[in-house]
Order: sequence, then C-alpha cells, then structure tokens
Amino acid sequence: MSRALALLRSSHPEPGAAVTAAMTLLAFGAGHRGWRLLCVGLAVAATQLAVGWVNDWLDADRDRRTGRLDKPIASGAVSGRTVGISGLIAAVAAPVVALPLGALPAETIAVAAVVGLLYDWPLKSTALSVLPYLVAFGLLPAFVVVALPGHPAPPAWLVAAAALLGAGAHFANVLPDLDDDAATGIRGLPHRIGAGASRLAAAVLLLAATGTLVFGPPGAPSWSGWAGAAAAALVLPIGWYAARRARGRPVALFRAVLVVALIDVLLLIFSGPVV
Repeated sequence: MSRALALLRSSHPEPGAAVTAAMTLLAFGAGHRGWRLLCVGLAVAATQLAVGWVNDWLDADRDRRTGRLDKPIASGAVSGRTVGISGLIAAVAAPVVALPLGALPAETIAVAAVVGLLYDWPLKSTALSVLPYLVAFGLLPAFVVVALPGHPAPPAWLVAAAALLGAGAHFANVLPDLDDDAATGIRGLPHRIGAGASRLAAAVLLLAATGTLVFGPPGAPSWSGWAGAAAAALVLPIGWYAARRARGRPVALFRAVLVVALIDVLLLIFSGPVV
C-alpha cells in the first residue's frame, strides 16, 4: 500500500486531479453521460498520470541533488523504473480508452498526451516551455467536444480560453521552484524572464482567459460571467499590493494568481453550451 501511495504521489496528483475533474465536469455539461462520460474522464486522467510520472522519472536525479525528499523516487519510496513504466502505460492507455468514442477523439487525446510529454522532455528547459501548455490545454476541451456523437467542431473561444489558462498556469506553477530549478539547469521561459515578469505573465494570461470565457460565447455575458470577471479584476491588484507591502515576497500575488485560475476553471465548466 505504501508503494502504491508513493507511486500515486509521483504523478503530481493534485493538478492532475484538478484538470481531470474540470474536464469531466465540462464533459457532463456538454452532454456526455454513462460510458461516454467515463471514457472521457479516464482518457484525461491517463494523460495527466503519464505527464506527471514521466516528469518525476526524468527529474529524479535533480530532486536527489536538491534534497527533495518529498519526492517519492528521490526518497526511495518507489523506484524510478516503476514510475517510468507507469508513465509509458498511462500514455498508451489514453487513446485506447478514448477509442470507443471514435477515431478522432482518440487521435485528439493522443496528441494532447504527446504534447504534454514533450514538455517533460525536451521543452521544459527551453524558451518554448510554455508551448506544450498552450497546445495541450487547448486540446483537452477540444477532445471533450469532438467526443460527442457526430464529432462537432469545438468552438474557437473554448479552445483559446483553455490554452490561455494553461499558459498562465505554467508561469504560476513554476514560481515557487524557480531557484531550485535554476540551480539544477532548468531554463524554461519563466526562468529566462525572471520571477517578476513571470508573475505578470501569469496574471495577464489568466485575465485574458477570463475575458475569453466571459465574452467568447454567443450572446450577452451571464451575470455569473460578469461576477467572475469582476472578481478576477479585483483579486490580482489586491495580491499585487499585498506583495509590495511584504517587500517583494511573492506569496500574496501567487495566491491571487491561483484564485484567478480557479475562477477561470469555474467559468470554463459553467460557461454554458459548448456546441
């Protein structure tokens, strides 16, 4: 049981579970039910497990050098071989479990998984590190829509909003680990532009995602959309001000960015009909 739990921790379960839950709820709202909803949820979960496991497998030596004993491979709680093989199995499983939904959905989720793995290697340490987040996050809601009977085309606003949300999440996600990453040779785009610019990029991208989700769907924005946009526009300046009062400590702004990301996820789920 302890090895199984360690293996699960190696998959980065919190963000993976959040993405899977968001896409499953979006699928439910889009009209998926029964076995179709199950296939969508399992396929998205498989992509998240694959990317998380392969990332931990590749980062094992770096985690040991920086003393990251909270990482299961670095602490010896699970072997790197087990984690790597699990990542490979999950990557193959993603299109397989989506295949009952049709060839196009299976191909779409397969591309999303491959793009996510390209972040793990080699793009994580390059100036293109944000690109997999843009593409993979945009493909996930596209997969949800094309998995519907008849394979309707996903609306552009939905794909664009998810891509912007993914890009903003990339800059926000690496903020706490910038120093450790730089010390072990990780030089992604956030590391190249620095913490201040990364915080700004995360805020701008997430606000752009908010605006796309509010004003992108046909018709007038709903009251919940206006409320979400107002909350996002209010939270970030408060976080920025609190960070300045704390003499540059980024915790308050980082938390504000996470709140806006949560608002965007809720808007994504409850944005109304997607087809």
